[in-house]
Amino acid sequence: MFLYICKHSLEIFIPMNKIPSVNLNDFTSGDPERKQKFVDEIGKAYEEIGFVALKGHFLDDSLVDNLYDEVKKFFDLPVETKQKYEIEGIGGQRGYISFGKESAKGKKEGDLKEFWHFGQFVENDPKLEAEYPKNVVVDELPNFNRVGKEAYRSLEKTAKYVLRALALHLNLEETYFDQYIYNGNSILRPIHYPPILEEPKNAVRAAAHGDINLITLLMGAQGRGLQVQNHNGEWLDAIAEPDELMINVGDMLSRHTNNKLKSTIHRVINPPRELWGTSRYSIPFFMHPISDMKLNVLDSCIDEDNPKQFDDITAGEFLNERLIELGLTKK
Repeated sequence: MFLYICKHSLEIFIPMNKIPSVNLNDFTSGDPERKQKFVDEIGKAYEEIGFVALKGHFLDDSLVDNLYDEVKKFFDLPVETKQKYEIEGIGGQRGYISFGKESAKGKKEGDLKEFWHFGQFVENDPKLEAEYPKNVVVDELPNFNRVGKEAYRSLEKTAKYVLRALALHLNLEETYFDQYIYNGNSILRPIHYPPILEEPKNAVRAAAHGDINLITLLMGAQGRGLQVQNHNGEWLDAIAEPDELMINVGDMLSRHTNNKLKSTIHRVINPPRELWGTSRYSIPFFMHPISDMKLNVLDSCIDEDNPKQFDDITAGEFLNERLIELGLTKK
């Protein structure tokens, strides 16, 4: 199935059985036509399927390789060493989160994964420094935190330009989101899906879910498994090329735009039985705004055919609700 769109004299074909590919170099080229082309392509993709594969980002290959090297070293540490970095009382927002602790909304079985959280490296804002938990330093790996910070900054910069394009698509001022994402509560999450040692009981590596945040940036995962559900209910394999990031809309942005931009359900399925003995690694970056950003539905996204669907709420309030639903924090 194909979707045909004609806008600004640009013909766009979006196949509903494939993740569309776009190039951020078009947006940053300085050429108004190429910039508008990118805005149209990514805007319509997010209205129709909620995912794109993005070329032209700010994350270079050597940094990706270094990050995966450090991540694998960390998850190879003994369990008792990793558990030193599991910090109680912060809802898993920083440091290590042990295997099976997180579950998807509505699922009682824990996902078959362990992960780590890098958070914001706050600049010039004592209030936010006090609000956010501190990043956790891994003593055994001297390069782990340095490489994590470098990747965090590169993904944050990429996300800023994607959101600028979406602001234009929504008829907002181009830098509308900048004030909310500077020092935002974003998370870089290296994930390890360990080998499956016995028949899972209704558990998968990551159950079907939508993301909480504005947008999620996922560098090429090491191992297949990510699937996206299109609006016909079909599950599509989401496989990024080596030079691409997979970027999807989260629930915060969907809510803010009255579901004009779609937060797409996705999952990580278990591999075929013959591959149960292999690990899978994945590193998403969850772009969150500052906690006091109002996610109230934009006036421009409300009309007679699309009445307001969501109550007013701040990003911080919404995040807290979802952390409770995920089992990472208590009421």
